Amino acid sequence: MDANITITLAQLNPTVGDIDGNARKMLQVWQDHDENSHLVIFPELFLCGYQPEDLILNHAFLCEIEASIKSIQEKSKDFKSAALIPAPHRKDGKTYNAIYLIEGGEIQHIQSKHLLPTYSVFDEDRIFARGTLPSPIEFKGLKLGILICEDIWFDDIPAHFGRHNIDLMLSIHGSPYDETKMSERLRVSKRATELAQAPLIYLNMIGGQDELAFDGRSFVMNSFGDIISQAPAFKDHILQVETAEIQHLAPIETSEDRFGLIYEALITGLKDYIRKSGFKSVILGLSGGIDSALSAAIAVDALGKKNVECVMLPSEFTSKDSLEDAKECAELLGTSYEIIEIKDAVKTFEKIIPDLKDLAHENMQSRTRGLILMALSNARGCMLLTTGNKSEMAVGYATIYGDMNGGWNAIKDIYKTDVYRLAEWRNKKKKVIPERILTKAPSAELREDQTDQDSLPPYDMLDTILQVLIEHAHLDWSKITDENLLAKKKLCDENPEIVTKVAKLLKNSEYKRRQSPPGTKITTCAFTKERRYPIANSYINKVKE
Repeated sequence: MDANITITLAQLNPTVGDIDGNARKMLQVWQDHDENSHLVIFPELFLCGYQPEDLILNHAFLCEIEASIKSIQEKSKDFKSAALIPAPHRKDGKTYNAIYLIEGGEIQHIQSKHLLPTYSVFDEDRIFARGTLPSPIEFKGLKLGILICEDIWFDDIPAHFGRHNIDLMLSIHGSPYDETKMSERLRVSKRATELAQAPLIYLNMIGGQDELAFDGRSFVMNSFGDIISQAPAFKDHILQVETAEIQHLAPIETSEDRFGLIYEALITGLKDYIRKSGFKSVILGLSGGIDSALSAAIAVDALGKKNVECVMLPSEFTSKDSLEDAKECAELLGTSYEIIEIKDAVKTFEKIIPDLKDLAHENMQSRTRGLILMALSNARGCMLLTTGNKSEMAVGYATIYGDMNGGWNAIKDIYKTDVYRLAEWRNKKKKVIPERILTKAPSAELREDQTDQDSLPPYDMLDTILQVLIEHAHLDWSKITDENLLAKKKLCDENPEIVTKVAKLLKNSEYKRRQSPPGTKITTCAFTKERRYPIANSYINKVKE
């Protein structure tokens, strides 16, 4: 490309519904980089925050956005540079996911998203109208092709841009994190540069929004599909690039720390959910087990130790080891710690309901704890964290209205085996979880000498089966060649009775999961909007060729 301009990528964290706050954030960055930029760009729907969901159907909400756009226009008269402002746009009775090119107090161009994702956690076709196939725009001597998130995931638009001989693609995103997402982004981006025969600027947002964590990792890619610059994960970052240099800079090496990224996603999700919901602190039951210990560590890393309260609620079945381990964990984390015995409360319930026994008696203990923790949450104005992992949520190994009580679950989408791996990863940074918690057999401690494996298969087997039934349910196994996947399938084939048992538990626990608190999506198929199974149904999931 002959012309050279400086583009500033603002990888930032919006708040859904905070139109004024998001506008101020954009204007501040625009002003700060006005002298050293020609164009400042922001992530998808930044003005209203992403995902806005049915706020888009609210007339008053859209009116406020339109007023904000006019205000941004007016203030841009003082700027030398231009900006791409992503926001909803209403025209002819329809609302579009759009971007505004604003320069010198004027809207120079409006482009609407052409492809609307309606799968997984996305439901944009329900709230937005589809824009027309976008044409390149001229800017400072360059022919730019602009894509809005889903527009890059299919060949149509990059190929269209290629036929128009564009100089550069600008792709803006609200792309949430999961373990496989970055590799997919790179795959489609390389394909886009190949089709368009042009380099690509990929801008993504950061931050937590309900169950989604946005990881950023914005990058600049040359036309050969090499990354020549990249922003960090889960952090506000300003990345600048001179367009004339993109094809000449050496590719950079990129690497991923799997558990480091997962942990950052969990921290981001919890921190932003608490902050954006108007809370400052959390409380949780610290049992002396691995799940609550990891949850407490995540909470401290997200909010600070002064904003985390830990409560031990022992029953007659609570072991001396658990009491010691919970206390040590709280001390290592530096949190407040108190003990509230539940024995007397349980005895009162036994008098009220004389025939409490077996599972009903176990569940009553859990519900007693949940009742006390919710009361403390109400009294102290802090959010209660529940601490059940994905393996437990999948098979219903949790008590509804008991240990499932809470406003957020930090490890909701983490399988039990990965709970241990994450805890070990965190301890390598600094020991915060006692060694005995990592090595002892997991137990709910609701009856004498109880362990999880009294009711469930070993967790390494259980998690493999669950991955096949949940993450890989869409696969046609007759077409799979991946050795790792085939090993999972082989384990299922060799244990048909256990698979059937797990599948039944998975189906029968759907009603519980519908009533569970939200938690950050980590896997490719979390128990969120992307997995919508009927509660009342008679189909038992099967593993078929």
